[in-house]
Amino acid sequence: MSHPTAARSHPTAAVSRRAVARAATAVGLTALFGARTATARAATGRAVTWIGPRTLDVSVTSPALGRSAPLRLILPSDFDARPDRSYPVLYLLHGAHDDYTSWTRETDIESFTEGRELIVAIPDAGPTGIPTDWRSGPDYETFQVEEVPALLARSYRASGVRAVAGVSTGGYGAMAHAARHPGRYAAAASYSGILDTTAPGVPPIVDAIVARENLLPLTLWGSPLLNPLTWHDFNPRARAAGLRGTSLYVSGGSGVAGGSGDWLPEALESALWPSAHAFTDTLALLGIPVTAHYYPGGGHSWAYWKREFTASWPMLARGLGVPE
Repeated sequence: MSHPTAARSHPTAAVSRRAVARAATAVGLTALFGARTATARAATGRAVTWIGPRTLDVSVTSPALGRSAPLRLILPSDFDARPDRSYPVLYLLHGAHDDYTSWTRETDIESFTEGRELIVAIPDAGPTGIPTDWRSGPDYETFQVEEVPALLARSYRASGVRAVAGVSTGGYGAMAHAARHPGRYAAAASYSGILDTTAPGVPPIVDAIVARENLLPLTLWGSPLLNPLTWHDFNPRARAAGLRGTSLYVSGGSGVAGGSGDWLPEALESALWPSAHAFTDTLALLGIPVTAHYYPGGGHSWAYWKREFTASWPMLARGLGVPE
């Protein structure tokens, strides 16, 4: 890992697959945590499914989305024993063609946060994983930045201390949320995130992510040529000044050069490598510190993102005020 503005990385579109089946709905676990489920539903007025002693799925009614959307929570170990206590929240954002179960499916985030006295929130971002206010569609930005935190403060004793991290399109979301809402997050981390949406070659990648889910690319931010102000407004690099005062971590690999052996994830990393450099270069010009870890080779996959989350954890923990 390098110091602020050291090495450079690049983001891309997530390639993880949506889980075919979810153990969350297993009959045995539902029965095991049935009493607690009823209590949670009565307290929140929302459907709750317990996945384990600390992990639950909440169905959130969202005016911004015009529907209910899932939210996975990992509660602190002492949540029940400390009813008078509030907790900071770590928001983890998933990538494209994946869903809100990805972090618990692909990482050890549940055991990793055991005893660390924080809430982990993994909100839905739709099939593209692009948590933004769509030009012709849902407003995932308001859902994640306003509605979910309000629910957590109201029903799960969340404090106002927040950090956000994400992979791929979720990495875009982490930096876009923090930049577009200055001061909202104490820390933000992006692992292979799309950090300059208007960099050469990046708009076609964004369009391909949307099209792969059978959605019209123009429904996202319109045309990058005909609607440049909209693309600019939602571009983390263009909004980088809003990141002043937020602790930042950016990582990514060079992809094809150095190779991991899987050409598609490597190609995705390579395609977005220059745009990540442009983002951290802009931060440097603005005098905004960032810890940037750019590594040779690598691919657009959890094998690298898990490692980078661990590397960024001390920064995230300091922002949240919890033990490293």
